[in-house]
Amino acid sequence: MTDLSAIAIVCSLTPSPEPSSSEVLARQVLADLEKHGVTRASLRIVDHEIKPGVKVDMGDGDEWPTIRASVLAAAIVVLATPIWMGHPCSLAQQVLERLDADLSETDDQGRPIMFGKVAIVAVVGNEDGAHNVIADMMQGMNDVGFTFPAQGSTYWVGEAMQTMDYKDLDTIPEAVASATAVLSRNAAHLARVFRNENYPSA
Repeated sequence: MTDLSAIAIVCSLTPSPEPSSSEVLARQVLADLEKHGVTRASLRIVDHEIKPGVKVDMGDGDEWPTIRASVLAAAIVVLATPIWMGHPCSLAQQVLERLDADLSETDDQGRPIMFGKVAIVAVVGNEDGAHNVIADMMQGMNDVGFTFPAQGSTYWVGEAMQTMDYKDLDTIPEAVASATAVLSRNAAHLARVFRNENYPSA
């Protein structure tokens, strides 16, 4: 059964085709979602021309409307970001700012357009701060209308003041694999709940 789709929005600062820890974790999340009948797609924001702003379309050359269309078509959105200086990276903040435009967009029943969409967060870094970054991402996406499943995040942070990256690990740490499995299972379940019945319109 492949009745659901997911899109991973990877906010790595590293352009393709260079390896990215954020993309590695995002693809692991997508692979786990696929086990639950979810088709998958992924993109790196840094590879696209995303203009600053808080409108659906910022004009000539802005590629956000195409990415937004992929978000609207997906049942599940995976937002992956590295930690930089203890915070979500600048591209993750830019994604939240562009999603802010959808606060005023509604469906044919008057509900915010992102109601009924499931979001999950994946975070990597080589310092502590994952919980703060996850909280920032969840708050912003929930404001727009996304719903998070129970335990709807996964993360990895390396030892402080060291240089090991997630993409350089030989195996997936057991704790990360377990968290990813739970969030994928719960996200697919919640998305199917919404597929059968969205939030009430009034």
